[in-house]
Amino acid sequence: MSDKLLADYPVVVEQAVVWGDMDSYRHVNNVVYFRYFENARLEYFRRLDWFAFEKETGVGPILAATHARFRKPLTYPDVILIAARVPEVGRDRFTIEHRIVSRSLGAVTTEGEGTIVTYDYGRGAKVSVPEELRRRIAALEGRE
Repeated sequence: MSDKLLADYPVVVEQAVVWGDMDSYRHVNNVVYFRYFENARLEYFRRLDWFAFEKETGVGPILAATHARFRKPLTYPDVILIAARVPEVGRDRFTIEHRIVSRSLGAVTTEGEGTIVTYDYGRGAKVSVPEELRRRIAALEGRE
């Protein structure tokens, strides 16, 4: 079931829901979902080899905005699949879409997005998404 729910996502991270992720209402606290998204986002960047690219060029990512839509509550114990994909790239930014699937529920529990701006840390200014990063995103997404 989860394979079907995540078929269009090139990056999927599996992780356990831990007891400490829950709040007094006995479900995962809303803020924790953003950490889950971050885990998948960083894995996406790792697969782009963005950290080495940033070291060479000074151009790195900045999370400019994020949001989540909570569909079903997560609880301990569970194993979740956190997915990431980039549907399109703009001039100086792109949106990374996330989906979280619960193994115990066999369903999507959360969907969200993050807006990533490309930023030149040496100059202290946002820049156009470099062609090399565009190429790497297209390759990871299977669009080359």
